[in-house]
Amino acid sequence: MDNVNVLIVEDTLAESNALKKVLQTNNYNITGVATTFKNALDLFYNNSVDIVILDIFLNGNPDGISFAETISMNPNTSKPFVFLTSSTDRKIFERAKLTQPFSYLMKPFNELEILYALEIAVEKFYAQPDVFLSEEENTIISNEYLFIKKGKSLKKVLVKDIIYIEVEEKYCNIITENEKFVILISLTKILKLLDASCFCRTHRNYIVNTEKITEIIPADNLIILSGDHKATLSETYKDFTKKIRTLK
Repeated sequence: MDNVNVLIVEDTLAESNALKKVLQTNNYNITGVATTFKNALDLFYNNSVDIVILDIFLNGNPDGISFAETISMNPNTSKPFVFLTSSTDRKIFERAKLTQPFSYLMKPFNELEILYALEIAVEKFYAQPDVFLSEEENTIISNEYLFIKKGKSLKKVLVKDIIYIEVEEKYCNIITENEKFVILISLTKILKLLDASCFCRTHRNYIVNTEKITEIIPADNLIILSGDHKATLSETYKDFTKKIRTLK
């Protein structure tokens, strides 16, 4: 998965290094490696974290469970997490289960199991009611970012980085400064999920991010966007310019 930020909470150096190697090889970003409960909370609340790999026992105490309980208390800051442990204690498992982890894996970890667990966790977590899956379930949309399936990975795209969206038959082309993504979703559906104060329809085939507009040429039915991108402005949607403060 490209651009997915992972926090590793693991107090054994050899195991955290092995996890880092596997994840970085598969295009994950490592936000940090925590070895204590306090260190884990500091990294979690002060960095961009999309998912956590969490050892249940830290320095002999089940602090991994305490960490999971803490981050799950506030739905606005909760993130998906995967437990990784060598413990076979049933009582520990029952306590860990109450935190609703997305997976519970035993050490020594299997590379494919970790990768599959992370992908499933990200997809399930960000497919909760406040997000939207496209018709082919290859896109996950939240208020701040999208996870778009590209090849075998999910790539994180910040909504604010979208310049414009153009429809092409049944597909939408999502254009950012550096990349183009193609997903199966209608323009009408995706417009409903974007912030109406920033994204406006300018043509039956175009949605533009108004913060990326550099010039509007009504006589030519043309909108110039950052990066010298261009979108069409049709008569039907010219009223959107009334929302923009202008000096004459």
